[in-house]
Amino acid sequence: MDFVSDQLANGRRIRVLNVVDDFSREAILQLPESSISGLRVTRELDRLLESRSAPKTIVCDNGPEFTPKAMFFWARERRIKLHFIQPGKPTQNAFVESFNGKFRDYCLNLNWFASLEDAREIIENWRRHYNDVRPHRSLNGLPPSQYARQAA
Repeated sequence: MDFVSDQLANGRRIRVLNVVDDFSREAILQLPESSISGLRVTRELDRLLESRSAPKTIVCDNGPEFTPKAMFFWARERRIKLHFIQPGKPTQNAFVESFNGKFRDYCLNLNWFASLEDAREIIENWRRHYNDVRPHRSLNGLPPSQYARQAA
């Protein structure tokens, strides 16, 4: 998981929490907000665990949203290992970094968000297209959601 920053048309900054499944390349969560705390990250991850199995490891950077006690206790209670990449080494989290680049090129740079609600709607539509329509060369030309279903 990782964050990407952008801004609304009025200049207000937003951050998008991107959670990507390394196996299927699915964007399983994109959360645009003006501010996202570590506690909010844990709540969103719990929401994901209602419909998906828990990963053994979550790879993330040492950002302030990923290093608070809330994340540490959340991961320990669920027996999920938090693997923090080395500072300044984004290639250690290559799948989400690659995703972030595509997300910036094909969504953030092509849209001007009038409001946070507008950003949420546009980003969710982009995520659905990315997961369900867009073919991935590394997945034998399948979209991530189809690849995940076949692998299951």
